Amino acid sequence: MTTLLSQLADIEPLPPVADSTQLVDLLSRVAAESLVDLPEVVLIHEAIAPVPALELIREIALRFPAVGAVLVTADTSPGLYAQAMDSGARGLITFPLNYEELSARVQAAAQWASGVRRHLGSGEEYAGVAGTVVTVAGAKGGVGATVTAVQLALAAQASGRATALVDMDFQTGDIASYLDVQFRRSIADLAGVKGDISPRILQDATFSHPTGLALLLAPVEGERGEAVTDRATRQIVSALRSRYEVVVVDVGSQLNAANAAAVEMAGIAVLVTTPDVVSVRGAKRMVRMWGRLRVRKAEEVLTVVNRHNRATEIQPPLIQRAVGTHMARTTVPAAFKELQGVLDAGRMYELEAKSTIKQALWALAGELGLAGPAKPASGGGKRAKR
Repeated sequence: MTTLLSQLADIEPLPPVADSTQLVDLLSRVAAESLVDLPEVVLIHEAIAPVPALELIREIALRFPAVGAVLVTADTSPGLYAQAMDSGARGLITFPLNYEELSARVQAAAQWASGVRRHLGSGEEYAGVAGTVVTVAGAKGGVGATVTAVQLALAAQASGRATALVDMDFQTGDIASYLDVQFRRSIADLAGVKGDISPRILQDATFSHPTGLALLLAPVEGERGEAVTDRATRQIVSALRSRYEVVVVDVGSQLNAANAAAVEMAGIAVLVTTPDVVSVRGAKRMVRMWGRLRVRKAEEVLTVVNRHNRATEIQPPLIQRAVGTHMARTTVPAAFKELQGVLDAGRMYELEAKSTIKQALWALAGELGLAGPAKPASGGGKRAKR
């Protein structure tokens, strides 16, 4: 295909990418640096993974509406054609590859993309926020993953970034309790949405907290969380990161299809452990399970040590050797008494600035790039490649 593309007039083929995650990351990076350099056309093989081809096309259509996605497939049935068009594809290319067909489909998608960009002017309107998604998982229950997620979100919001905090710990989620929230709508209400999740639907399902955070909470009836499938998760997370600069997702300590999809989509995956044998073993199990299921590689995970004490035998270097991930430079001290009052009151956002736990978690937010000065958007650049 690359050889054929290189023979087409006025086409500058980019190097192929190996999977759906790399493709979305590439488009996000290019959009953040210079919108005019976004590819006009992307060709998506029917066997791409881990996100299925049609779901990937839908995500590209939502986040990058002026990029034409074309499906490459051996299936010529009318049913697939209809599904591809419903997902937002600008055409299909069938196997075996044919120069004339490839040229016609790519040129048609490129002309469509160019027309959309002319209509939108500079293109600033179509890029979306392309926010950073951060998942926070616990090595086991009770290691402090929810406190970490809440404080990371508060730090991001305080630094001027529009931030959403999502509770995907369906059975034991405590974000609503930590932030003193009474709510009716939950993430389960979005799971039943057919088609795209519009900004209005998303706004109706989220709770606007006095801190400025947008909260998407776990359902009160934990069993309703079963309605949130991996496909629904991808739609929900895609809708959130197109609207918010930072999306922090508490995925708990149990693996299911929904939170696995969130971890897979995340730009940053944080794993929280405490410096004890049981928690470290739990962290090791979690990382290995993510790897076996192709959710996330160990080198793409950042482990954070909570309740750190220099006097304990298990220190971060030992944890790193055991778990096999990168380790955060920031450790969170063992100072539970600082949390007791705000936890009992359900007002985690009132944790004092002098708290060593808050200082550490906000420093972690800075380490992750969620807090501190926002990067200025760059302008200009080369002509968009197809």
